[in-house]
Amino acid sequence: MKLLDLITDFEENRNELLAESMSKYMKDKFRFLGVRGTTRTEIYKKYFPDTRKTKIIDWDFVESCWNKEEREFQYVVVYYLKAMQKFLKREDISRLKYLIVTKSWWDTVDLLAKVIGSLVIRIEGYDQIMLEWSKDSNIWLKRVAILYQLSLKEKVDKQILERILVGNLGDSEFFINKAIGWALRDYSKYNPEWVREFIKKNKDNMANLSIREASKYI
Repeated sequence: MKLLDLITDFEENRNELLAESMSKYMKDKFRFLGVRGTTRTEIYKKYFPDTRKTKIIDWDFVESCWNKEEREFQYVVVYYLKAMQKFLKREDISRLKYLIVTKSWWDTVDLLAKVIGSLVIRIEGYDQIMLEWSKDSNIWLKRVAILYQLSLKEKVDKQILERILVGNLGDSEFFINKAIGWALRDYSKYNPEWVREFIKKNKDNMANLSIREASKYI
């Protein structure tokens, strides 16, 4: 079963009426085929298990999907990379960066943050790349730097997390302040005292949105 056949499966499930509502939900930033999430998942399950057996990421397939206009094909890319993340190599960070800074919106960026997180924790020194991204002028690179440690639980590097978060306090950008709160909220499940102390030390510089999100579980 060829990965490129997945593209045909998506196109055969086109639904113009649903596509219109999906586009509106995303503020008309992208065109959609109108393929429901449940249908997309079924198609992924049809192809990705065999793909994992190859242990090789097909970057030509990634490029082909990413360049398509309909948003579902960017979803294909991020879910494909999530399925293949253990096979990412050191040099793939530049490819992942390109996916973050093009066709950028939260729906793809947030999952890519987890994919990148799986690479960063395996490659020594790549946490320094996250520190660099956290200072970038591109808000989506900043957001990834803030979120890449989501779900690492007790393995979160507190020093790196604090440096990245503090470096982005005072930002007026919604997607940055939301991400700060999300990162703290997630970590509060495993280290609530650290999060309480962080808020106490930095509340004067934190957006209300960040404080509200961070305090949800503590």
